[in-house]
Amino acid sequence: MTQEFVEPRKKEVTASNEVSLLQHLITESENEASQGFDTKSALEIARIINHEDAKVAGAVKKSLGEIAQVIDQVARSLRDGGRLIYVGAGSSGRIAALDASECPPTYSTVPGQVQYIMAGGPKALASAVEVNEDSEELGQRDIARRRPTRKDVVIGVSASGRTPYVVAATAYARARGAFAAAVTCNHGTPLEAAADIAIIAEVGPEVVSGSTRMKASTAQKMILNMITTGAMTRMGYVYENLMVNVHMQNSKLVERGIRVLMSACNIDRAKAVETIKCAGRSVPVALVMLKAKVDKPEAVRRLAKSDGNVRLAIEDSGITF
Repeated sequence: MTQEFVEPRKKEVTASNEVSLLQHLITESENEASQGFDTKSALEIARIINHEDAKVAGAVKKSLGEIAQVIDQVARSLRDGGRLIYVGAGSSGRIAALDASECPPTYSTVPGQVQYIMAGGPKALASAVEVNEDSEELGQRDIARRRPTRKDVVIGVSASGRTPYVVAATAYARARGAFAAAVTCNHGTPLEAAADIAIIAEVGPEVVSGSTRMKASTAQKMILNMITTGAMTRMGYVYENLMVNVHMQNSKLVERGIRVLMSACNIDRAKAVETIKCAGRSVPVALVMLKAKVDKPEAVRRLAKSDGNVRLAIEDSGITF
């Protein structure tokens, strides 16, 4: 039995209007550089994609001012006990989920400090549940469950900038006092209007028209990397350019912690291992102990006083660098 196709119902725009809107989105337009793409050799395909990918960093560069503002806002919010909550759908949601899930092992963030909400829920990470993207009600419901407040930062991520789920969730959070940011690849979109600030990386048409898992998602990944890396660095979870707040829960991360201490303090491996053990397997505590020449209790006290900012904890001793 053939299932009848039912066009998704839109609350704010008619079907014909929707088509018109899509046609005017640069992320949905055709790319002249990839004309005849299906007739190309493997090497030609790779060259075309690589040529288009080279445009992404330049597009992101144009929004560095806005990215910096969001970095500082996220750092302030997390320092004050707030949260960073990403909202996304489809490829954009998966990119957001990846960034959120990598913060705990990289920076030892506490559970719930950096979160994601995705249309279709966690199962949408591995399976397409794209129909949920069209639901404003689900977007509002899912963000409402997180009870956003003025302490929080909510970032809506959508290549098109018009995904109803993401727009509705972002607008809801902003109405409840949260600082709302948009990450998109088109200008003049509903998501931009729903946010306090918009980060727009206009990467242009995709090699495969409308396949925003390509350049658009690459741009979004770069931007989210900047936001969380920048915020964690501003909070003092990076010392020099070293990942000092690493969570040592497996052999690779233990080895990374040892190498960080060796590099930061110019010591041998044996000394690094001994100090990490004395510090209760905490790289920040070990680093403060060595740099400030203090014992573990004093290092812990300084880190508590500085809200985990390693450099401030070290400099409390008067040592200059």
